[in-house]
Amino acid sequence: MTQQSIISESSNIELLAKQVVEGFIIGLHKSPFHGFSVEFAEHRLYNTGEPIKNIDWKVFGRTDKLFSKKYEEETNLRCQLIVDCSSSMYFPQTNGKPDANSKIKFAVVAAACFQQLMKKQRDAVGLSLFSNDVSFHADAKSSSIQHQLINAELQKLIDNPIENKTSNTALALHQIAESIHRRSLTIILSDMMDNMSSKGLDDIFAALQHLKYNKHEVIVFDIADKKQELDFDFENRPYEFIDLETGEKIKLQSEEIKQHYISQMKKTKHDLKLKCAQYKIDLIEADVNEGVQKILMPYLLKRQKMI
Repeated sequence: MTQQSIISESSNIELLAKQVVEGFIIGLHKSPFHGFSVEFAEHRLYNTGEPIKNIDWKVFGRTDKLFSKKYEEETNLRCQLIVDCSSSMYFPQTNGKPDANSKIKFAVVAAACFQQLMKKQRDAVGLSLFSNDVSFHADAKSSSIQHQLINAELQKLIDNPIENKTSNTALALHQIAESIHRRSLTIILSDMMDNMSSKGLDDIFAALQHLKYNKHEVIVFDIADKKQELDFDFENRPYEFIDLETGEKIKLQSEEIKQHYISQMKKTKHDLKLKCAQYKIDLIEADVNEGVQKILMPYLLKRQKMI
């Protein structure tokens, strides 16, 4: 069963995230990254001179290598998941409900997967949800109650679609930057749809600078349906396009605006990449049609650098 079919058939975000992460870990151990963050936070390579009481002899029996058990107090990473839940994230949708490959479901599953990885690594995780302002915020913790709370809030985003909710990414990021602990990893899952003007982009990066000023590491996952939103791959016939955030409608022939639309989107994405590079912010392009597993490795690489 493919990952996309699993996502289509599963309505339980926590269960789905566990399946995706388990598949990712199996693939990681079979890949050239085998040994990268081995067993995640549960073990680390034994260093000569350390107390032998912490050696995991069962692992030694299986691998003929010495690993020490790694305990929670040895892990100091805090991560804040920041999820855009404005109405544009609910594209594509059918009859007012987000499709299996909608941006919001991709973001929710990705966030739940990141949380599962952090749980395995005994890292503290928090969650912030925003549209035109911050609608939910929980500081990073590593307790089981915290994991249950985050999964419940993520599940609500799928079960209770939001209509005509605009986004103000810059305002929300400023609010979150003031709320979270210094020196955290912040993961932003958004379609970045309110940066379509140069002023909008400048405002967002002023907010991202706020996060960087407070010593946070930042990864932005720019989520899009590449086929429709970037390549404008529609049949050449009349359509009624609807702005999910404002409800505004426009009727037109797709070919009439295709070239201009693609040109503008390329410019917007190019400017976004340049700004991220300038401010040393990791920007990961995420296509909802390619599956969540592809975006988990950038998180692990960033985490490895921070620990």
